[in-house]
Amino acid sequence: MIRLNNLVAAYRTGRGSINAVDGVDIEIPDRCILGVAGESGCGKSTLMKVLYGDVLSPMSLASGSIEYGFNDDQNKPVTSDTIQKQWFKRISYVPQSSMSSLNPVVKIGKQFVDFPGHEPNKRKVMEQVKTYIGKLGLPVEILDSYPHQLSGGMRQRVMIALATFFQPELILADEPTTALDVVVQKEILLLLMELQEQMGNTIILVSHDMGVHYQITHRMLIMYAAKAVEYGESDSVFAAPLHPYTRMLISSLPTIGDESARNGIPGSPPSLWGELGGCRFAARCPLATDKCRAEEPPLVEHKPGHFAACHHAGSEIPAAGEPIWQ
Repeated sequence: MIRLNNLVAAYRTGRGSINAVDGVDIEIPDRCILGVAGESGCGKSTLMKVLYGDVLSPMSLASGSIEYGFNDDQNKPVTSDTIQKQWFKRISYVPQSSMSSLNPVVKIGKQFVDFPGHEPNKRKVMEQVKTYIGKLGLPVEILDSYPHQLSGGMRQRVMIALATFFQPELILADEPTTALDVVVQKEILLLLMELQEQMGNTIILVSHDMGVHYQITHRMLIMYAAKAVEYGESDSVFAAPLHPYTRMLISSLPTIGDESARNGIPGSPPSLWGELGGCRFAARCPLATDKCRAEEPPLVEHKPGHFAACHHAGSEIPAAGEPIWQ
C-alpha cells in the first residue's frame, strides 16, 4: 500500500511559489496498475517526480508525505526523504523519451553493466542481462548497438528492461508509449502488463490516452489543475464516471463504428497563480452552480472505493449523453 498524505509539490518562480500538485490524498493498493490522466499542466509528471524522490530546485515538497509500504535494509519504513536510496532496487522510473534518457555514445550492453546496484563481476552481470532481455523479446545483438541504431520501440523496451532488471516493487512509467505507432504501443503495453503479473509489483502509468488506461489499468486517478478530482477502480470510472471532467474526457474519445462528431472540452484550465476559490473546473463545467464557484469540493467516497471531488457527482451532463465505455 502506498499512501499519499495531503501531498503538495510547489515550484519557486520569480513571481512566487506555485502548487503543481495540490493536496493529493489517496491510497494505492499493492499489485495494481494505476493510471494517471488529465490535461497537460495538471500535475501528472510532477506527481511522478515526487513519488520517485526526484525533487530538485526549483521544485520542493511543500507539505504532506508519502508512505511507500516497504522497508529499507534496516527494516525502517521508506519515506519521501529516504526513497532515493531505494532507486532501481525497490523503485524504478521509465521516462517518456528513451532517446534522451539513454547515453547516445555508450553501447546498450555497457549501460546495463554500469547500471547502479550490480555486483562487481561484470561478466556474470552480462550473462544475467542476456538472459533477462531474451525473456523480454529483445535480441542479444542489441547489447552491441548504440541507442541511435535501434527503433523507438526497441529503445523503449531497453528502458523497461533497465527499469525492471532488479524486479522493483514500484515502477513509475511516464508516458511510456509517446511517439510510438499503435502496433508498437500495444506491444509495450502488453510487456508492462506481463511484467506486472510476473513480478506482482505496482505500476503507476501516466498517459494522455484514455484508451491506453482502459486497456491495462486496474485503478484510475484523474487530475485537473493540480487536484485529484476522481479516483477509483477503472471499471467503475469508465462505466460510470462521477466527475463531469472525467465524463467529458471519456465521451470525447472516438469509437469504432460511431461516426458522430466528437467535441473537445471547451475553455482552458485556470491559472494556478494566487487563490483559487471554488471548484477549479467550474468555468468549463455545464453543471456549475454558484456553490461550485464559491466552495471547493473535497474528494469524497460516493460509492465503495470510488471517490470524486464534485458537488454534483454522478449527475447527468445534458450535452454529453451517456458514457461511451460500457
